[in-house]
Amino acid sequence: MGIKISIIIPALNEESEIAGTLEKLQSLEGAFELIVADGGSTDRTCELAEAGGARLIRSERGRGIQMHAGAVAATGEVLWFLHADSVPPLVACDEILTAISVTNVVGGNFALRFEGDSRAAVFMNRFYEVIGHFGLLYGDSGIFVRSDVYRQLGGFKPLPLFEDLEFIGRLRKRGSLVKIDTPITTSSRRFENRPFLPVFLRWVLFQGLYWIGVNPTRLAGAYRPVRRQ
Repeated sequence: MGIKISIIIPALNEESEIAGTLEKLQSLEGAFELIVADGGSTDRTCELAEAGGARLIRSERGRGIQMHAGAVAATGEVLWFLHADSVPPLVACDEILTAISVTNVVGGNFALRFEGDSRAAVFMNRFYEVIGHFGLLYGDSGIFVRSDVYRQLGGFKPLPLFEDLEFIGRLRKRGSLVKIDTPITTSSRRFENRPFLPVFLRWVLFQGLYWIGVNPTRLAGAYRPVRRQ
């Protein structure tokens, strides 16, 4: 029996995206399970998740909390965290298994492409290419990790912000991370109907504050209007 991958999707009021995402994920090659960790949706997200073949896990709201709840319920040897508006290539599971077949590799992520040809999408695609050269990676790039290592580390912390950066910092200490060049495609909706430059500069500012040691809980109140979850 092959290695199974648990695909974990944190969701909150994602009825516009979740059905289409799950339909595409069902076409992936390899052995996997789909888990949607819902943080209290008030729309049809839960209904659509179950109809789409996912196992529904209900948890408190918060991306880190939801991803950890999904991870606790997962049965796969590899945990793969995806956003509800992100679609990987059909060969993604094989790419992950090839990556972790190397003994010292504990996890990794994918290259990321924002859909569309808007100035914001074009800029962010280039920006992610640049930061990738510095080893920076974020939750929207499809983080995957060996499940035993995840549990040994205690998983994602219930932080209101930057739970992905905090977890990756701990994960790096356990082994090597691999970036898969085959890209995940994600929605550009976060840039729509809002001025891009102020949003981006605010994001950079909060990143900087986090890296110099400001507690994420202190940052969360001011950052929350920018983030969907």
